[in-house]
Amino acid sequence: MKDKIRILISEEDVNKKISEIAAQISRDYEGKEVHLICILKGGVFFTCELAKRITVPVSLDFMSVSSYGSGTESSGVVKIIKDLDEPLAGKHVVIVEDIIDSGRTLAYLMEILKQRNPADIHLCTLLDKPERRVKKQVKVDYTCFVIPDEFVVGYGLDYDQKYRNLPYIGVVEQ
Repeated sequence: MKDKIRILISEEDVNKKISEIAAQISRDYEGKEVHLICILKGGVFFTCELAKRITVPVSLDFMSVSSYGSGTESSGVVKIIKDLDEPLAGKHVVIVEDIIDSGRTLAYLMEILKQRNPADIHLCTLLDKPERRVKKQVKVDYTCFVIPDEFVVGYGLDYDQKYRNLPYIGVVEQ
């Protein structure tokens, strides 16, 4: 059976907002190099599009972390599956996520990465679900869209490894 996907945020709106966030990051880091840390797998689509639009020098690294196990609810236990390849000392770091909801993973990750002595560390997300936030200390510096508490797919977000390649943000309707 094929799932029905309702478009929540159009491809045009996603592209426009990524350009706006990239311009803001470029202004904030004028005269500096920004080091983007892409959180895999979902963040890769957003990170690549964001990096292409940032006008200051950009370096890039990848991490894979998990707090979900096999379910759809966060377990609260965070596991680093793939760590960074490069040291962070002295770098201007922007962690790039596809979506932030409970904040558990990011709260843990921010603490770990701060111990690696970056010059500064900020958080950028394509989608934010603040009503689901459990870890209130997670401050998102760059947000493309605040969305309602719906299960979304597209632009890197998946449902059972499907729909990551959709060029828009959609909701799987049952």
